[in-house]
Amino acid sequence: MAKKRVAAVVKIQIPAGAATPAPPVGTALGPHGVAIMDFCKAYNAATEAQKGTIVPVEITVFEDRTFTFVLKTPPTAVLIRSAIGLDKGSQNPGKEQAGSITQAQIEEIAKTKMPDLNANDIEAAKLQVAGTARSMGVKIV
Repeated sequence: MAKKRVAAVVKIQIPAGAATPAPPVGTALGPHGVAIMDFCKAYNAATEAQKGTIVPVEITVFEDRTFTFVLKTPPTAVLIRSAIGLDKGSQNPGKEQAGSITQAQIEEIAKTKMPDLNANDIEAAKLQVAGTARSMGVKIV
């Protein structure tokens, strides 16, 4: 069997279990001729257990208008905000703090993000998560 030729790779961030044909899904997939409702149903079924978080997805669209998709881990900033109960980060990071996060919480987030990070070990992943926290104005305790 011959391999299908890839027409496009689309990356979007959608709330888990809440994909609809409306933007951003429709505007991202419409130009490629993908059956948008088929994607929405498959995505919602795959992310049903993660409701309430943002789940990035990488959709590979083939020339015959079929698709496959790969789910990624939620963005680090979303995980940090949910771990410490914030709505958003600081307006002036470095000058004012939005909250604080513990090393244990950083390690837990790093373990969650490890498959999608370009870190060789958990210590490097923790440094990346800590950097994101600092850029959000979150103090590390």
